[in-house]
Amino acid sequence: MTYPLNMPRTTPGSRPVSKGVNVGEGDKGKKISSGISFGNILSAELGKGETLKISAHAEKRLLERNVTLNSQDMLKIEDAVNKAASKGSRESLVIYGDIALVASIRNKTIITAMEGKDMQEHIFTNIDSAVIVSMQPVR
Repeated sequence: MTYPLNMPRTTPGSRPVSKGVNVGEGDKGKKISSGISFGNILSAELGKGETLKISAHAEKRLLERNVTLNSQDMLKIEDAVNKAASKGSRESLVIYGDIALVASIRNKTIITAMEGKDMQEHIFTNIDSAVIVSMQPVR
């Protein structure tokens, strides 16, 4: 079964008119009936993927090695991931003190982690960049 499309008829030089929606120049920034502007919705949706996540595998590795990262550590690591993203990286090795983290830059996710002694003679593959994070406060 086919359903007819009710497309607005236009003449050369005229604009189609839709019922119930008026999106003219003067309507920019107006709120939708729910009271939330399009800009707020867009910002909220874009902001969802911005925080750095730790995969289950990386979390397991950190727990096995008794490595804890506080909120300041995570902010520094997230900043390093964002810098790698700004340079076009896809998979990056992040060195933070004696911890090595492999991060998916596109997914903003720490994929795996290892500590100092585990890094010796270890080969990191499938990365396209490395970021060394200073543990010292920025002055």
